[in-house]
Amino acid sequence: MAIRRSSRNFCRATFLASFIVFSVGGCALPRTFSVEHGEEFSPADTYAHSFQATSPATCEAARRALLSQGYIVDDAKPTLVKGNKNFQRGGETHVQIAFSVVCAADGKGSGSIAFANAVRDTYSLKKSSTSASVGVGVLGSLSLPFGASDDSLVRVGSETIQTKKFYDQFFALLDGYLEPVKAPAEEKMKIQEPVSPGS
Repeated sequence: MAIRRSSRNFCRATFLASFIVFSVGGCALPRTFSVEHGEEFSPADTYAHSFQATSPATCEAARRALLSQGYIVDDAKPTLVKGNKNFQRGGETHVQIAFSVVCAADGKGSGSIAFANAVRDTYSLKKSSTSASVGVGVLGSLSLPFGASDDSLVRVGSETIQTKKFYDQFFALLDGYLEPVKAPAEEKMKIQEPVSPGS
Protein backbone atom coordinates (compact mmCIF):
# COMPACT_ATOMS: atom_id res chain seq x y z
CA MET A 1 0.00 0.00 0.00
CA ALA A 2 2.80 2.42 0.80
CA ILE A 3 4.32 1.84 -2.62
CA ARG A 4 1.02 2.59 -4.38
CA ARG A 5 0.47 5.80 -2.39
CA SER A 6 3.99 7.02 -3.07
CA SER A 7 3.61 6.33 -6.79
CA ARG A 8 0.32 8.24 -6.85
CA ASN A 9 1.86 11.17 -5.03
CA PHE A 10 4.80 11.15 -7.42
CA CYS A 11 2.45 11.20 -10.44
CA ARG A 12 0.46 14.08 -8.98
CA ALA A 13 3.60 16.07 -8.26
CA THR A 14 4.93 15.43 -11.76
CA PHE A 15 1.63 16.53 -13.33
CA LEU A 16 1.51 19.74 -11.27
CA ALA A 17 5.11 20.57 -12.09
CA SER A 18 4.52 20.00 -15.81
CA PHE A 19 1.37 22.16 -15.72
CA ILE A 20 3.24 25.02 -14.01
CA VAL A 21 6.12 24.82 -16.49
CA PHE A 22 3.81 24.88 -19.52
CA SER A 23 1.73 27.70 -18.05
CA VAL A 24 4.73 29.88 -17.32
CA GLY A 25 6.27 29.03 -20.68
CA GLY A 26 3.06 29.95 -22.46
CA CYS A 27 2.98 33.33 -20.78
CA ALA A 28 6.59 33.94 -21.65
CA LEU A 29 6.07 33.36 -25.40
CA PRO A 30 6.51 36.63 -27.30
CA ARG A 31 3.52 37.87 -29.27
CA THR A 32 4.40 38.82 -32.81
CA PHE A 33 2.66 41.57 -34.78
CA SER A 34 2.79 41.33 -38.55
CA VAL A 35 1.98 44.12 -40.98
CA GLU A 36 0.72 43.13 -44.41
CA HIS A 37 2.66 44.45 -47.41
CA GLY A 38 4.51 47.07 -45.39
CA GLU A 39 1.28 48.75 -44.29
CA GLU A 40 1.90 51.73 -42.07
CA PHE A 41 0.23 55.01 -41.17
CA SER A 42 1.99 57.92 -42.80
CA PRO A 43 1.20 61.56 -43.62
CA ALA A 44 1.01 60.73 -47.33
CA ASP A 45 -2.13 62.06 -49.04
CA THR A 46 -2.69 59.22 -51.51
CA TYR A 47 -6.35 58.77 -50.59
CA ALA A 48 -7.28 62.36 -49.66
CA HIS A 49 -7.46 65.72 -51.38
CA SER A 50 -8.64 69.17 -50.31
CA PHE A 51 -11.08 71.26 -52.34
CA GLN A 52 -12.38 74.79 -52.03
CA ALA A 53 -16.01 73.70 -51.89
CA THR A 54 -18.55 72.43 -49.40
CA SER A 55 -18.87 68.72 -48.64
CA PRO A 56 -22.14 68.27 -50.59
CA ALA A 57 -20.67 70.10 -53.60
CA THR A 58 -17.53 67.91 -53.49
CA CYS A 59 -19.52 64.68 -53.29
CA GLU A 60 -21.77 65.81 -56.14
CA ALA A 61 -18.69 66.43 -58.27
CA ALA A 62 -17.38 62.99 -57.27
CA ARG A 63 -20.66 61.42 -58.38
CA ARG A 64 -20.43 63.12 -61.78
CA ALA A 65 -16.78 62.13 -62.14
CA LEU A 66 -17.58 58.46 -61.52
CA LEU A 67 -20.56 58.54 -63.88
CA SER A 68 -18.40 60.07 -66.62
CA GLN A 69 -16.07 57.05 -66.44
CA GLY A 70 -18.75 54.39 -66.70
CA TYR A 71 -19.18 53.65 -63.00
CA ILE A 72 -22.61 52.62 -61.74
CA VAL A 73 -23.41 54.82 -58.76
CA ASP A 74 -25.49 52.80 -56.31
CA ASP A 75 -25.33 55.20 -53.35
CA ALA A 76 -25.15 58.99 -53.44
CA LYS A 77 -25.49 61.14 -50.34
CA PRO A 78 -24.31 64.67 -49.45
CA THR A 79 -21.25 63.21 -47.71
CA LEU A 80 -20.88 59.77 -49.34
CA VAL A 81 -20.74 58.38 -52.88
CA LYS A 82 -20.31 54.72 -53.86
CA GLY A 83 -19.97 53.23 -57.32
CA ASN A 84 -18.66 50.17 -59.11
CA LYS A 85 -17.35 49.25 -62.54
CA ASN A 86 -16.89 45.84 -64.17
CA PHE A 87 -14.04 44.57 -66.31
CA GLN A 88 -13.58 41.31 -68.21
CA ARG A 89 -10.16 39.70 -68.35
CA GLY A 90 -10.20 36.75 -70.67
CA GLY A 91 -12.99 34.21 -70.71
CA GLU A 92 -12.99 33.10 -67.10
CA THR A 93 -11.71 36.08 -65.10
CA HIS A 94 -13.87 39.00 -64.04
CA VAL A 95 -12.74 42.13 -62.18
CA GLN A 96 -14.85 44.67 -60.33
CA ILE A 97 -13.69 47.98 -58.86
CA ALA A 98 -15.77 49.30 -55.96
CA PHE A 99 -15.12 53.02 -55.51
CA SER A 100 -16.20 55.04 -52.48
CA VAL A 101 -15.74 58.72 -51.64
CA VAL A 102 -16.37 60.34 -48.25
CA CYS A 103 -16.60 64.12 -48.12
CA ALA A 104 -15.92 65.99 -44.88
CA ALA A 105 -15.49 69.62 -43.92
CA ASP A 106 -11.88 70.65 -43.49
CA GLY A 107 -12.62 72.65 -40.35
CA LYS A 108 -10.92 75.76 -41.70
CA GLY A 109 -13.82 77.43 -43.44
CA SER A 110 -15.91 76.55 -46.46
CA GLY A 111 -13.49 73.96 -47.86
CA SER A 112 -13.73 70.17 -47.70
CA ILE A 113 -11.64 67.02 -47.92
CA ALA A 114 -12.49 64.10 -50.18
CA PHE A 115 -11.34 60.68 -48.96
CA ALA A 116 -11.32 58.15 -51.81
CA ASN A 117 -10.90 54.40 -51.65
CA ALA A 118 -11.04 51.82 -54.44
CA VAL A 119 -11.13 48.05 -53.90
CA ARG A 120 -10.41 45.65 -56.76
CA ASP A 121 -12.21 42.28 -56.50
CA THR A 122 -11.22 39.43 -58.79
CA TYR A 123 -13.68 36.69 -59.69
CA SER A 124 -13.06 33.39 -61.43
CA LEU A 125 -15.57 31.30 -63.38
CA LYS A 126 -16.26 27.98 -61.71
CA LYS A 127 -18.06 25.21 -63.56
CA SER A 128 -19.93 22.40 -61.87
CA SER A 129 -21.43 19.58 -63.94
CA THR A 130 -25.02 18.52 -63.33
CA SER A 131 -26.54 15.08 -63.55
CA ALA A 132 -30.05 13.74 -63.93
CA SER A 133 -31.62 10.56 -62.59
CA VAL A 134 -32.96 8.12 -65.17
CA GLY A 135 -35.15 5.12 -64.33
CA VAL A 136 -33.83 1.83 -65.69
CA GLY A 137 -36.35 -0.90 -64.86
CA VAL A 138 -34.98 -3.42 -62.36
CA LEU A 139 -31.79 -1.46 -61.78
CA GLY A 140 -33.73 1.44 -60.33
CA SER A 141 -32.47 4.96 -61.09
CA LEU A 142 -29.06 5.92 -62.41
CA SER A 143 -27.47 9.37 -62.27
CA LEU A 144 -26.02 10.13 -65.68
CA PRO A 145 -24.22 13.37 -66.60
CA PHE A 146 -25.71 15.06 -69.65
CA GLY A 147 -22.85 17.50 -70.20
CA ALA A 148 -24.74 20.45 -68.73
CA SER A 149 -22.96 22.74 -66.27
CA ASP A 150 -23.82 25.54 -63.87
CA ASP A 151 -21.40 28.43 -64.23
CA SER A 152 -20.85 30.77 -61.28
CA LEU A 153 -18.41 33.53 -60.41
CA VAL A 154 -16.40 32.99 -57.25
CA ARG A 155 -14.35 35.77 -55.68
CA VAL A 156 -10.72 34.69 -55.54
CA GLY A 157 -9.03 37.96 -54.54
CA SER A 158 -9.70 41.39 -53.06
CA GLU A 159 -7.22 44.23 -52.65
CA THR A 160 -7.28 47.99 -52.12
CA ILE A 161 -5.78 49.91 -55.04
CA GLN A 162 -2.76 51.79 -53.68
CA THR A 163 -1.43 53.52 -56.81
CA LYS A 164 -1.17 57.25 -56.13
CA LYS A 165 -1.48 58.14 -59.83
CA PHE A 166 -4.85 56.40 -59.95
CA TYR A 167 -6.27 58.63 -57.20
CA ASP A 168 -4.55 61.77 -58.52
CA GLN A 169 -6.34 61.28 -61.85
CA PHE A 170 -9.66 60.88 -60.07
CA PHE A 171 -9.15 64.00 -57.94
CA ALA A 172 -8.20 66.01 -61.04
CA LEU A 173 -11.36 64.81 -62.79
CA LEU A 174 -13.43 65.64 -59.70
CA ASP A 175 -11.98 69.15 -59.65
CA GLY A 176 -13.14 69.64 -63.23
CA TYR A 177 -16.76 68.96 -62.21
CA LEU A 178 -16.53 71.06 -59.09
CA GLU A 179 -18.27 74.37 -58.69
CA PRO A 180 -16.12 76.39 -56.31
CA VAL A 181 -17.80 78.05 -53.40
CA LYS A 182 -17.72 81.77 -53.79
CA ALA A 183 -17.44 83.95 -50.75
CA PRO A 184 -20.42 86.27 -50.40
CA ALA A 185 -19.58 89.66 -51.88
CA GLU A 186 -19.74 92.57 -49.54
CA GLU A 187 -22.61 94.84 -50.29
CA LYS A 188 -21.44 98.20 -51.39
CA MET A 189 -23.58 101.23 -50.83
CA LYS A 190 -24.16 103.15 -53.97
CA ILE A 191 -23.66 106.86 -53.60
CA GLN A 192 -26.33 108.63 -55.52
CA GLU A 193 -25.42 112.04 -56.76
CA PRO A 194 -28.04 114.65 -56.08
CA VAL A 195 -30.13 115.35 -59.09
CA SER A 196 -30.28 119.05 -60.00
CA PRO A 197 -33.78 120.51 -60.40
CA GLY A 198 -33.01 121.66 -63.93
CA SER A 199 -32.04 118.24 -65.23
